[in-house]
Amino acid sequence: MKKLNVTIQLEMSVPDDWELVETSEGTPVIRMPDGQFLDIAIEPLFASDPEDVWSSTEDEEVLNDILDMVESEAVTYEIVA
Repeated sequence: MKKLNVTIQLEMSVPDDWELVETSEGTPVIRMPDGQFLDIAIEPLFASDPEDVWSSTEDEEVLNDILDMVESEAVTYEIVA
């Protein structure tokens, strides 16, 4: 097997009332004002043609096979005023 390193960096403009909080395990997530929490992570997308529409899979087995290949994941959050 080969290793594939994927680094995801997003810069987003978000509402002022979004807050960073930590889970009981110390994982940072975003608290949204409607009582929801947001964690941005990788989601595999698939297409039968790379120029066509991409979508997630409904096949849990395929999704689990891809996610089982992930050995570690790190997402860093920072809100800058």
